[in-house]
Amino acid sequence: MNTEADPLAEQVAFQEAPLAGHHHGYCGLEFREGTDLSLALGQQYSSLGSQPILCGSIPGLVPKQLRFCRNYIEIMPSVAEGVKLGIQECQHQFRGRRWNCTTIKDNLAIFGPVLDKGRKGGRKEGRKEEGEESAFVHAIASAGVAFAVTRSCAEGTSTMCGCDSHHKGPPGEGWKWGGCSEDAEFGVLVSREFADARENRPDARSAMNRHNNEAGRTTILDHMHLRCKCHGLSGSCEVKTCWWAQPDFRMLGDYLKDKYDSASEMVVEKHRESRGWVETLRVKYAFFKHPTERDLVYYEGSPNFCEPNPETGSFGTRDRVCNVSSHGIEGCDLLCCGRGHNTRTEKRKEKCHCIFHWCCYVSCQECVRVYDVHTCK
Repeated sequence: MNTEADPLAEQVAFQEAPLAGHHHGYCGLEFREGTDLSLALGQQYSSLGSQPILCGSIPGLVPKQLRFCRNYIEIMPSVAEGVKLGIQECQHQFRGRRWNCTTIKDNLAIFGPVLDKGRKGGRKEGRKEEGEESAFVHAIASAGVAFAVTRSCAEGTSTMCGCDSHHKGPPGEGWKWGGCSEDAEFGVLVSREFADARENRPDARSAMNRHNNEAGRTTILDHMHLRCKCHGLSGSCEVKTCWWAQPDFRMLGDYLKDKYDSASEMVVEKHRESRGWVETLRVKYAFFKHPTERDLVYYEGSPNFCEPNPETGSFGTRDRVCNVSSHGIEGCDLLCCGRGHNTRTEKRKEKCHCIFHWCCYVSCQECVRVYDVHTCK
C-alpha cells in the first residue's frame, strides 16, 4: 500500500469548479492503449499533445512519474505540451551556439536524460557532463510544464483545475476582479511533482536538477502580472476588469537564458548521514555571490560541442550555417571551432516591388535574389 503523501491530490480536492461556460472536454484527445508519447527531439513531437496516451509506453519515466501519469492522465497532454514548449524555446535561445538544443534521437524523453553521459536507463559510474546547458534545459522544461498546465486550466480544458479565485485584495480604485486569473501555483505544483520525481537520490546530480527545476518554475511566479480590460462609454475606461496572467513564454526564455549566462559553478561535497553517503553542492569560489533559488547552478564544465558525441547529444558543428561578419559565438570563427568555412551561393525567390491598391489588396512581383551562404567545414 502506498502511504506517500500526494500534495497534488490534496490540491485537486480543494479546487473550485472551473468557470461556467468553459468547455471541460478532452480537446479531442483519446486515451487508449498502444500509443508512444516520445519526446525525443525530431519529428516525434511534431503532433505532441494531440495523440492518445499510454503511460507505460512513455520512455524514460521512473515509477513515481508512471504513477503520476496514471493518476492524472487528464493533465498529461498539458505536461507533454509543456516539455515540447520548453524544448522549442531552448532551440530558439541556443540557435546560434555550438550546441543548439539538439540531441541524439530517442535520448530525450519526458524529463529523461538531458546531456547525461553514461546515463541510459539509470545512473552508471563514470564521468557525466553537468554543465550550464543541462541546467538551462531542466529549468526551461520545468517552467514549460508549469506554464502549459496553468494555461490549460485557465482555458477550461481540464475538470481537475480551473481559475485562481484567491485574489489578493481589490486591484485598485475603479478596478474589479474578472476574467480568469491563471492559477500558476497549481501549474507549479504539477511540474514539481512530476519533474522532481526522478531526482530523489542523495547525489549531486539530483540536488542540481532539483535546484534548476525550481529556478525555472519560480520564474513564472515572479513574473505573474495583472491584465486589465477597460469598460465604459466611448472607451472612457470607467471600470477596469483585471485578472492575473502569466508572462509571455519568450520572456521567460530570455530571462532564463540570462541566468544561464551567469550560472554559478559549484563543487560536490560528500558527507555521511544516517541514510548513508550524501552529496551536496557548495559554491566553488567563495568570493562570488552565493546563488539564490532563482539562479542556475552546475558543477562540471561543458564539452565544446565541436565534434559529434552521442554521449553528450552533440551533433557537432559541421555544415552548420554561420555568420561570416560576426565575431560572436554564431560567427564562423567560433562556431566552426577554427576549422574554417565553406561558401556557396543560393538563389531565392522572394516577393518584391509590392504595391497597395485601393481598396484593398496588395500586388507583388517575384524577384530572384542571390545570397552567400557560409557553412562550417
